[in-house]
Amino acid sequence: MPRTQQLLDDLSGDAHFGVLIMAQLDAVPETLQFIVSAADEIPGQPALVDRRRYVVRAIGVAEHNLSLGLFNTIRILDEHPLLNAYNHDPTALFFRGQPDDASALFIDLMQAYASTFGPWRHPPQYLNTSKPLLSLLQSGGDLLGQMPLSLAQSLAAVLELHGLETHMVSEPLKPDEHGRSRQRKVLILDESYVIAFDFSVEYLGKA
Repeated sequence: MPRTQQLLDDLSGDAHFGVLIMAQLDAVPETLQFIVSAADEIPGQPALVDRRRYVVRAIGVAEHNLSLGLFNTIRILDEHPLLNAYNHDPTALFFRGQPDDASALFIDLMQAYASTFGPWRHPPQYLNTSKPLLSLLQSGGDLLGQMPLSLAQSLAAVLELHGLETHMVSEPLKPDEHGRSRQRKVLILDESYVIAFDFSVEYLGKA
């Protein structure tokens, strides 16, 4: 069984837990390595029983937020709100017009933002902060923000529902200088995460 799948299987189920023991930058640029223990909760045992340990390497790290210690779930995903900024076309969203109720528009925009990102991103990230958002919405027209296409589409729909005109300018994602895709993946350990081009998994010591 591939080691990545073995790691995911080892940590599936209510009685299985993971422990993020350590994380450090690798000698290779933009590479992060960390050690994960797969542990079991066994009736009659006062503590978790360490079953197997893994070394996980994140290659081409773009962003990370890791907390050492116990976690319940692990996932490696190609689609996730955290990846929108990396895998969706960067887009400038402009609007024009005066809303009938700027406060209601403000609330609807915040709800659309939360629906797009859940708990993973928060305003004012991606939004124009040159002035308070409510003032911006009452300005008659401006740049709402520079954001992933998915967020721009969600916010544009809200602006249009409130009678405003919208215009989006997107820049298609391009391969890197070697012709390779810039698409990222994310590894998630509960609320901790690492965004990178790829991940490799090896056993630590004897499997």
